[in-house]
Amino acid sequence: MQAQNSRRDFIKKMTAASIAASATTLPMAGFLSSCSPSIAKIAASADTVILLWMAGGMAHTETFDPKAFVPFEKRLDMKRVLSTFPKKPTVVDGLEFSEGLQSIGSVMDKGAIIRSYKAADLGHILHTRHQYHWHTCYEPPQSVQAPHIGAWIAKELGPANPVIPPFIAMGQRFTMGESEELKAFHSAGFLGTEYGPFLIPDPAGGLESVRPPQGMSLKRFEARYKLYKTLANKHKIMEQGSDYQRESLMRSMEQSYRLLNSPEAKVFDLSQEPKEVYDTYNTGRFGLGCLMAKRLAMNGGRFISVSTEYEPFIGWDTHDNGHARVKKMKALIDRPVAQLIKDLDETGHLDRTLVILATEFSRDAVMEGRPEEQVKDQVSRQPDVIDNEKHYGMHRHFTDGSSILMWGGGIKKGLVYGKTADERPCTSIENTVVIDQVHQSIYHALGIPPQTHYEIEGRPFYTTPDGHGKPILDLFGKSLT
Repeated sequence: MQAQNSRRDFIKKMTAASIAASATTLPMAGFLSSCSPSIAKIAASADTVILLWMAGGMAHTETFDPKAFVPFEKRLDMKRVLSTFPKKPTVVDGLEFSEGLQSIGSVMDKGAIIRSYKAADLGHILHTRHQYHWHTCYEPPQSVQAPHIGAWIAKELGPANPVIPPFIAMGQRFTMGESEELKAFHSAGFLGTEYGPFLIPDPAGGLESVRPPQGMSLKRFEARYKLYKTLANKHKIMEQGSDYQRESLMRSMEQSYRLLNSPEAKVFDLSQEPKEVYDTYNTGRFGLGCLMAKRLAMNGGRFISVSTEYEPFIGWDTHDNGHARVKKMKALIDRPVAQLIKDLDETGHLDRTLVILATEFSRDAVMEGRPEEQVKDQVSRQPDVIDNEKHYGMHRHFTDGSSILMWGGGIKKGLVYGKTADERPCTSIENTVVIDQVHQSIYHALGIPPQTHYEIEGRPFYTTPDGHGKPILDLFGKSLT
C-alpha cells in the first residue's frame, strides 16, 4: 500500500498544475482564442523572471523603508513606534535599509527599489485575497479563473528550454490553513494546465519532484504513462472542462514526461552544488529555493517564484512578537537573496533576468488598512502602552504603503522610485504605484504588449483589467550609479 501511495503522489506532482487549475477553473465552451494577432511586439530587456515572494505582509518600515527608530522600553507609547530596527546604509548613497538587511543593501547598486506601492482596497483585508490580486492583477471573485502572472508569461513566451517547465513555483505548501484560497491563484486558469505552475513545495527535495517513486523503474513508469494517455484520449477520463482543457492537461503530462527522461532533470538536484555555495544559500527552504532559482534561470527557466510561504500567524504574518519574528525572517532572506543577485551578475545572467522581491501589503503598529477608512477585518488587538516585548513591532495590516525591489532585466541600477511619509501614517506620498503598473512593467521587460488578451466566455480578458495597465517606464534605462 505504501508503494502504491508513493506512485499516486508522484502522479500528483507531475500534474500539480492541473490539480490547482481544475479545482477553480470554470469549463469553457470551445478553444481559447486570441484577440490580438496584429499587436506589434515590443523590444524585450529580459527573458526570465524570478519572483521572491514575502508571503504574509512584510512591514515596509521594518525592512526596506525604515523610519525613526524607537527602542523597546517599559511603558512605551505604541503611537511612538515607527521602526523597531535602526537604519543601516546600503551601497547606494542616501539609501538606507533597516538593520538585518545589510547583505541585500550591498547589491542595491545592481537594482532599484519602489517605495510607494499601494495595495488595493478589497473590502476585507485578507492575506489570500490580496495575494490573489497581486499574482493575477484581478480582484476576486471572477466569473472565470484569472491566470497567475507566471501563466501569462508561460503562454506568451513559451519555455526558454523545451524541457524545463516555463512556470515553476517553490516553497508554498497546500496542507495548512487557507489552502484552497492559495490554490486559487496558483493556476493558469482559462489558459490551460500546460501553462500552470510546476509545484515544488520543498526545494531541498526538488529532484524527487521529477523522479518516479522509489521502486518504480523508468520503463514501468513509461508503460503507465502511455496507458494513461491512451485512456485519456479514448475514454476522456477527464470529464470536466472543454476539449481545450483536456488537451492542455495531456500536453502538461507530456512536458513532465520529457523532463523525467532528460539530462536537464539534474538542474533540480541541489547536491550538485559545491558545499560552500550550498551552505551560503541554506537558511532553510526559502534560501534553497533561491539556489534552485539560480540554477533554473541559468538553464532555461522562464518564470520562477520562491515563497517564504504563507501560513496564518507564521513567518511575515506578524500579529504577535513582531520585532522578534521579523528579525528571524531577515536572517532567512538576507544572505540568499544577495547571493542570488551576485551569482546571476557574475555569470552574466542578471542582464536578462528580472528579479522581483515583493509582498501583499505592509504593516503598522497602530492602524489597520489605510488612514480614515474603516476596514471590515481588524485582526490584531494591541495595547496602547507596551509593557511586553511581544507587542513590540508592526502587527496590523497596512495597505497604503509598501516596498518592491527589482534587479536586472533592464531595470535602472541604484534607482529609488516613490516615497512614503516619514511620520504616521507612513503612506505613499510620491509616485504611488498600483498592481496593474507592476504587472505591465514586468510584461514590458519581457516584450509582451499591454494590449495582449484572449476571448473567454465571449469577452476579451486582458493581462491587466480592461488592458488599462501602464508600465512604469522610469524604472528602465541607464544606470544611475
